[in-house]
Amino acid sequence: MSGSDSQRMRGGQPVFILDEDAERTQGKDARTSNITAGEAIAESVRTTLGPKGMDKMLVSDGGDVVITNDGATILDEMDIEHPAAQMVTEVAESQEESVGDGTTSAAILAGQLLSEAEDFIEDEIHPTTIVEGFSQARDIALEALDEQILDVDIDDDVLTDIARSAMTGKGTGGITAETLAESIVYAVGQVESNGTIHDENIQIVAQPGESSSATEVVDGVIIDEEPLRDDMPRSVDDATVAVIDTDLDTRETEADIEYDVQSADQLDSAIANEQRELRQYADSLADAGVDVVFVTGDIADMTAGFLANDGILAFDSLSSDDADAVLRTTGANRLATVDDIESEDLGQVDSIAVERYGEDELLFVSGTTQADAVTLFVRSGTEHVLDELERAVGDGVDAVIAAAETGGVVPGAGCTEIQLATAVRSAAAGIEGREQLAVEAFADALDSIPRTIAENTGMDPIDALVEVRAANEDGRGGILARAERGTVGDPVEQGVLDPATVKREVLSSATEAATMIVRIDDVITAE
Repeated sequence: MSGSDSQRMRGGQPVFILDEDAERTQGKDARTSNITAGEAIAESVRTTLGPKGMDKMLVSDGGDVVITNDGATILDEMDIEHPAAQMVTEVAESQEESVGDGTTSAAILAGQLLSEAEDFIEDEIHPTTIVEGFSQARDIALEALDEQILDVDIDDDVLTDIARSAMTGKGTGGITAETLAESIVYAVGQVESNGTIHDENIQIVAQPGESSSATEVVDGVIIDEEPLRDDMPRSVDDATVAVIDTDLDTRETEADIEYDVQSADQLDSAIANEQRELRQYADSLADAGVDVVFVTGDIADMTAGFLANDGILAFDSLSSDDADAVLRTTGANRLATVDDIESEDLGQVDSIAVERYGEDELLFVSGTTQADAVTLFVRSGTEHVLDELERAVGDGVDAVIAAAETGGVVPGAGCTEIQLATAVRSAAAGIEGREQLAVEAFADALDSIPRTIAENTGMDPIDALVEVRAANEDGRGGILARAERGTVGDPVEQGVLDPATVKREVLSSATEAATMIVRIDDVITAE
């Protein structure tokens, strides 16, 4: 660091403003460093985009391995230190949290915008001009996106196409992808009420040991729990359920009290009183007609024995999330005590069963009529494939919810980006000043999406881009992967659709991140 960076002269005397260990990068050097870091992050996920995208293997220091082509997962698993690179990573995180899909596209678009900005900076175009141009182009693209929304009814067939498109290239394929898509649409439909989708009622549980074709939809919830005792029933049909939010154990006083026991009779009396208290818990539940009890606290061993004698299936130390899932599924109310249990506080469910899968036991609470809750029980042969399949199903669920809630879908396969790029270029002609150059560059950045898809499907990216542009002049065209290599065709006819809200979020978040990085002209690093 030069002396001029760490001090300023005032009255002939140096004034130190930074610690001597501080590092400072300014102006063009700062922008170049930040842009390069952002581009590197985008490049790391570029090859994963599209139906033929490649996977990444991420290995931690501890030897844990993650194999995926999900952009958000890749960036989350990477150990990224550069602050500008972290900003691009946050684009994917924001995309994932907002709409659950389009994370790779958002990162790639942000990286390409930074690449375009880098060329302008080399040509001495002021960053404010670049930012203004990108912002104008984004608004033009968002307006044009509304015109791309298809005039179709968002029925189950369209939602199935949405789910399949979101999962394409993510460890699913063929009949499995079609079956998964149909299951996802059914699951989302189960948690829809009066036009509102209660996505908190959709659960995804993954379990290895079977092929992906064994994936099924369970009307209810699945919990990683096992009975307190082996002599309790492992399944109950037409079960009456209680959820208790306390301990079923001897009551403890807050005061520090000591008892002076001077005879065996006194000791026997104390033990009898304790047993009577623990017995009362089981009697109260049995008298209320409870078949299965879920307790968030602890159940004493003696109480568990009494419950088993009464034929009551019991689970304790239930997490708050699992307790809430049982409440939603069975329609029960959370109870603070077992005293004076009312029938309206109890839940009902068609079946509660504990099933063994290898060394694991899972509790199925299914067939409910009291509340809408559904679980996608995802199966696969190996852990690595299962993890990726679980992520794919999650993306499919998010995409279907996004399309169902907003009611807008657009062509996929890069078709929409081509149309938006064309609209931005047309509008650029009416923009004065150097901002016009930035607007045109934004259109070029949009082209990077179909160009990348084409490259990842084995096509020549330049030839494919020319062909797709031509197809969209008087119709629709996108990069489809219906054979060994990609082809240009109508994505709507092939059922390749995306929620419009995903595209909208990609445009907004990528532009926001790129313009924020471009505006930084001073990086100060200090202890």
